[in-house]
Amino acid sequence: QVQLGESGGGWMQAGGSLTLSCTVSGSTFNSYEYAVGWFRQAPGKEREFVAALSRSSYKYYADSVKGRFTISRGDVRTTVILQMEKLKPEDTAVYYCATGRPVLSSIRDPALYRYWGQGTQVTVSS
Repeated sequence: QVQLGESGGGWMQAGGSLTLSCTVSGSTFNSYEYAVGWFRQAPGKEREFVAALSRSSYKYYADSVKGRFTISRGDVRTTVILQMEKLKPEDTAVYYCATGRPVLSSIRDPALYRYWGQGTQVTVSS
């Protein structure tokens, strides 16, 4: 089994920054075989792709966050960081990290991620 835990959510004024952290654990997890993605879901909306780090550490971003958010590995390969800058009220959502083995052409598809964290709330006020 694979477990994921998110931390770092909270409240921030528009224009500010927050950093989310995702820690992946489990005997079957191999960071060289799994991609790690960040997704978010706002009230009344579908879950949407935010950013992903492929198993080869290629980075992918949604157009809505490109240039403002940065995904990276932490000090160990089992930790993935999402740095969020220039936050906007429309970034308000529950943020989830997930891991799976999507093909690169489908790395933005949440249905292809098998394991999910519980989520962390990010609220950006105007």
